[in-house]
Amino acid sequence: MKPLINITTVPVSHPLFRGDHRLRIALVGLPGCGKSTIFRAVASTAVHTGDVSGTHQAYDECVVQVGLDEARVVVLPSLRTLRDLEAPDLAVLKYLLWGDEQPPVAKHERQGPPLPLGAPDVIVQVIDATALERHLELTLELLQLGRPLVIALNRMDEARVKGLHIGSRVLARHLGVPVVPTIAVMGYGIRQLFTATVEAVRQGVCPLPPPLVPHLDDIIGRMSALLCAREVLTAFRVPLHFLVARVGEGDCYFLGELRQHFPQQSARLQHLLAEADHALQRPLRDELHADRHHRAAIAAEAATRPGGVRERRDWRYWLDELFLSRRWGLVGSAAIFAVVLFMVFDVSVWLDSMTSARLAVWISSWQPQTMAGVTGRAVADGLVGLIGIVVPYMIPLVLLLVTLEQAGIMARIAFAVDRGFHRLGLHGDVAVPFLLGLGCNVPAISAIRTGVRGSERVTAVLLVMFVPCSARSAIILALGGKYLGAGGVLAIFLLAMLVIALLSQLLRRRFPQSGPGHIQEIPAYAMPRWRPLLHETWLRTRDILTIVLPLLVGGSIVLALLSHIGADRTLNSLLAPITQSWLGLPIVLGVPLLFGVLRKELSLLMVFQALGTFQIGLYLGAVQILTLLLFVTFYLPCVSTFAVMLKSIGRREAMFAVSLSIGIALLVSGAARFAAATVEWLVA
Repeated sequence: MKPLINITTVPVSHPLFRGDHRLRIALVGLPGCGKSTIFRAVASTAVHTGDVSGTHQAYDECVVQVGLDEARVVVLPSLRTLRDLEAPDLAVLKYLLWGDEQPPVAKHERQGPPLPLGAPDVIVQVIDATALERHLELTLELLQLGRPLVIALNRMDEARVKGLHIGSRVLARHLGVPVVPTIAVMGYGIRQLFTATVEAVRQGVCPLPPPLVPHLDDIIGRMSALLCAREVLTAFRVPLHFLVARVGEGDCYFLGELRQHFPQQSARLQHLLAEADHALQRPLRDELHADRHHRAAIAAEAATRPGGVRERRDWRYWLDELFLSRRWGLVGSAAIFAVVLFMVFDVSVWLDSMTSARLAVWISSWQPQTMAGVTGRAVADGLVGLIGIVVPYMIPLVLLLVTLEQAGIMARIAFAVDRGFHRLGLHGDVAVPFLLGLGCNVPAISAIRTGVRGSERVTAVLLVMFVPCSARSAIILALGGKYLGAGGVLAIFLLAMLVIALLSQLLRRRFPQSGPGHIQEIPAYAMPRWRPLLHETWLRTRDILTIVLPLLVGGSIVLALLSHIGADRTLNSLLAPITQSWLGLPIVLGVPLLFGVLRKELSLLMVFQALGTFQIGLYLGAVQILTLLLFVTFYLPCVSTFAVMLKSIGRREAMFAVSLSIGIALLVSGAARFAAATVEWLVA
């Protein structure tokens, strides 16, 4: 009988934009408005970059998850205006109008479409709130394109600093399009922006440009009558009001295409334009530009209240400066990293010494000789090992990080480190599991299983496996600090970071299909509550009883029985090609290294027992100690980690992880052994 699977049903009242029906969103705006910052905040780990045809400018494009919907987001080169366009701006306009399908009037162009992408379903214009009027002139031009338009009113924090309060709702009423206030560098408003963008397409409402001033109605009406012919609109494939505006402003591209394809209409239009220039106080193109400038000024003035609201800089402001600002964001992340290290190497180590360490000493006097006694001692060792994982490391660290999550701090750290984790093929939301991994890999992998999906989950699990947990760090600090010095210890940790970085690039080749980008929400600060805090901690730690405990106890029994029946010598002989030939270690260390799959501290204790002394420097040289520490650092953390990997990424990937761990441990430690031995020989 197949096991029952819990399935959560989410009611959907409308078709989703996914797969072949993904939305295409174009980010546009004037230089320095922040559109690239918004794109980087939501980008996936695999961004496609290409050149705009016929220019030296580039665009970026990737898939982004927006709730249950998906969208292809493309950030275009800066666009200042739609009038008197040079080649780069003209290429951007052509993409906004036609995408990769050229209209009949452009079939003769040799360059082809400017971008190999379909036309956008919706345009998002990013506006600098500190220079509202100048940006709104482009907005009024974009309204003529006949596509849904959403405004990202960016840099709202800088506007407040300048004493400007901008009413986004007032501005939305003036323009007839959604306006979402954002602070892109801090992640504020980005989720709301893309949610509004999806809804704008779903509602299917295309905004119309505002009417012109009355004294231009006659000339605009006569021009519209000439250009509304079906063959003209079919050839250009643009809205009539847009074509009229471009011709009225004397756009060289559209006038040139009209002369080439429709010479009769072109001649009559030139005559109309000449009449208009004579009748009006200034040329028609200047009248249209002045009208647009006037309307932009009115909208900006109506929406802006100088000095209206000045936010008080309370503790929330300063925390945001610490965790989200460009200047201090990494400092804030480093501070939380230091707190986690304090928990691992001070609080957790103290709890370990007060709990599992005392239990281990207490049962160490029990040296059974019978099969039943050995089995009982093995069960006790497994339970002590479980306590040593849960009590000192898992519960305190999970409590700490859940507290930081509920307070809203971890979301800010994830946003701050997101770009850095992109280099590993991951998103910033894996920062929490990586911090957990410093204490114990088991809760780290459990956190990945609940928060990461697809190939990124496998990548994150494989990388977290090589994060030195507290047990491995303790061995490195104890032996390395005593026999190799601070330089040797630092070299081992730096090598671990290097291996993680190199492995991430190899895994990106193994999993080339990156998942969509994430829109990280920046929640409001909140005081954690005890009941939800304890409930979430229990949800994240309960699997330890059903997943880790059986393997931990079972593995302890198997290894104890092998030792009881005298199979340790056989195992040492079988492992001799690895321990003695490749690693250059004494043959008696084979079984102690094998026992490392239970707990690394147990492995170290058995090394002392196998050598018959705690002064291992009497039997191992510096190169051998370095080799031993590197092997312990990269070797499979423990059977508990393997158990959680089985649940998280499946049997196939878990076995691949084991093979990868063993292979890297042998490769790095063996290479270090031969390299160090070569250096010693050259120095001698």
